Order: sequence, then C-alpha cells, then structure tokens
Amino acid sequence: MTGLLIRGFEGDLIHPEDDGFDKGRSVWNAIVDRRPALIARCASTADVVAALRYGREAGLEIGVRGGGHSFLGLPVVEGGLMIDLSGLATVRVDPGSRRAWVGGGALLGALDIAAQRFGLATTAGNVSHTGVGGLTLGGGTGWLARMHGLTCDNVASYQLVTADGAVLRVAADEHPDLFWALRGGGGNFGIVTEFEFRLHPVGTQAYVADFYYDLQEARTALRGWRDLLGTTPRQATPVARVGRWEQFGGRPMASIGFVWVGDPTEARRLQAQYAALGRPTSERSSELTYLELQMGDDDIEQHALRRYCKGLYLRDLPDEAIDAFLDQRTEVSARLALNGGAIADVPPGATAYSHRDALVEFTSSAGWTDPADDDHRITTIRTYAATLDPYATGSYVNTISDTDPTAVHRAYSTPDLTRLSKVKDHYDPTNVFRHTLSIRP
Repeated sequence: MTGLLIRGFEGDLIHPEDDGFDKGRSVWNAIVDRRPALIARCASTADVVAALRYGREAGLEIGVRGGGHSFLGLPVVEGGLMIDLSGLATVRVDPGSRRAWVGGGALLGALDIAAQRFGLATTAGNVSHTGVGGLTLGGGTGWLARMHGLTCDNVASYQLVTADGAVLRVAADEHPDLFWALRGGGGNFGIVTEFEFRLHPVGTQAYVADFYYDLQEARTALRGWRDLLGTTPRQATPVARVGRWEQFGGRPMASIGFVWVGDPTEARRLQAQYAALGRPTSERSSELTYLELQMGDDDIEQHALRRYCKGLYLRDLPDEAIDAFLDQRTEVSARLALNGGAIADVPPGATAYSHRDALVEFTSSAGWTDPADDDHRITTIRTYAATLDPYATGSYVNTISDTDPTAVHRAYSTPDLTRLSKVKDHYDPTNVFRHTLSIRP
C-alpha cells in the first residue's frame, strides 16, 4: 500500500503504481483492459462498508469483484474503485441443517468441495473458478437446476451492504422486496458479503453420455433428441452441441447427450434411447464424481483468453431452429441445454429471474488470444446467433456480452423490470451500483 488510507479499512489497498496492480485488475475475460484508480481488497464486511463510503465520498464509480467471471468485465471501472471481495471467501457447511454460509468472494469450487464432504450440493455453474456471487445474483444455472432449481432459488438469506452503507439481513421475511430482487436482478442493489444456501443430498456420483455426428447426419438425431425432452427425468440435463473436436480432426461436428447427477443405473436407460436416434460417428460415456463433473470445463474456460458470448432462451425448438443451430461451419462453439423441471416449478414473477418458461438455453461462445481477431470472432458469433434470434424469447443476464442499453430488456420481462426499478428507487436511488447490467432507478 502507498499513500492513501481509508478510515476503518483493514484490508489491502492497491494503487496503479503498486506491485500486484495489474494482476488485481485482471479478470477472466482478457478483452477487459481497464485501470481503476484504486483496488480495495476487503477482508470483512466492515471493510466493504468503509470502502464503499470512501468511494462515494470521493465521487468514484464503484465496481464489485467476486470471481471476476463477468463477460463484460463489470468489476473493473476505468478510473473508479474496484471493491474486491476475494478476501471474503470462507465456506462453512452444517450437514445437519443442510445449510452453507458462503462469503461473497468465494468460488464455486470451494462451495462444491465443502458440501461434497457430506454428499451435499446446491445448484452451481459448471466451472469451478466462477464466483458464487455473480452467478447467484444473475439467477444461476447448473447441472442440478432441473432437480433443485436455480442457484438463486436455493438462497435462504443474504448479508447485504446497501448503497448507503447499511448492513442488512435479507430473507423472505426480512426486506422481502429486496429478497425478490436479489434472486436474478444482478448486482444492482448492493454488495452481498455472505450467502446462506440450502443444500441437497445428491450423493457423489455423476454420469455423462455423448453421441457425435457429422453435421449432415445430425439433423434427424437432434430432432429425436428434442422429442425426448418432455419425458426426460429431472436428474438429467440434455445437451446438444456443435463445434470442432480435436479427436475428429477439427472438422465441424454435432453431438447430443446428457449429464446425469446421481446413481447411473437409470442413466443407462436414457443412454439406450439416445443410441436409437441415429448412427453416430462416435459415442462416449463415463462415470465420474460430482466434483469431477463440476471441474470438467475448467480448462476450456481458463483465464487469460479473450472472450465473447451470445445467449438466448427458446420456449420451443422447431425444426427451423434446429436447422439454424446446425448451420455452423466456423470456429465458434454452441450448445442447447434443457431447462424446465424445478426451474419451471417456480411461478413467473416469484423471483426477478424472468425465464421460467424457457424450454432450452442456447449459448454460442469463443475464446482466443490475438486482439487482431476480436472483430472477426465477435462478428461471427453475432451473425450465427442472429439466425436463432427469431425463435428466442430473451437472454440470460449472466451471458450478456454487449453494452447495448436494450440488453436489459432482453434479460427481464416488462413487469419484472418495472418492479426491479421500484426496488432500485428504494435501496439505490442515486444509482451507485450502476456498473452492472444497469437497472435504473
């Protein structure tokens, strides 16, 4: 630390001239190259309050870093204050009550490891170095969502620092309007320094099955995959993919398959149904632990790559949408993943997450290293995703990669957005937390 002191702050202050500044401002998406005026690495909720007070008094724009996995690099504010929660990363599990208390800067892997010691888990994304906070506040999808709901559906309470520095416990019976908004409304309403999660006895087993097709052979199989979606057990998350796999010489291919959490006996019955849908070029299945499943994409989604993504929700998957999905000859990858199940059990409007009725989620993404490729890669994904857009009903807030001001209207229904704005009016009327996918007061 050099120079500046913040009253009541006991964490680390990192200035642009300090060692560690470049590392501290770096986030998962290497496209993001902004320089905050100050990084406040907090060690407690009191530090968060002190840093926020300082930022407001100094007139600095505020960014909040949990895991740093935002596509838009939202924690990093040019010339502003980054409030870094990485020092608030403890995870405590009580197997008796099936609860976990998780610091606002914890990563998903820490939560998974702590809960799996007791055969427990809650819905979490499938990259273990993702931050718990950003995932949860946007809704939170994962391999358990069809069984146990979104990540936000499993939050029993939040500890929240509001824009005016108050520390609140937020739950269904305490600040219920804010509790509603935090379940899908993103980081617009304050800084969560601790989450209390409900855990579920999911065991430690998982199973993955995939069938690979040349693109010209995949159409019939993918339509058959779609026709099975309505009868798929909740333990399974069916996934279809297009992309280039090294084991097939890098040529464009498609796959259909599923991820299963729990005893794999029943999974093999579903695998037999998938096998009957066509004549694949190759097939693969594997039994693995739940922790291995949760870390399976860690290398693919590694840090230090430049990244862009387009995500869409579809209520239906007509033949024309399948054709558009398969009409892919480039270096990007894409997938369709089934929603439904426990996600759809929650009534529309019960939380700020607005897409309970989606049948599948489409995502297309790419990662690369050369800045000269930025325009080409981004344009390619936009062009491809645009062919699915006529069938889409909205977007998942956590996959939005554009600063287009209309993006927020794709993430939330009109009634939900109106209600979110009213909550914003009450808890953040001056829009302190605007360096997000901003909901305006």
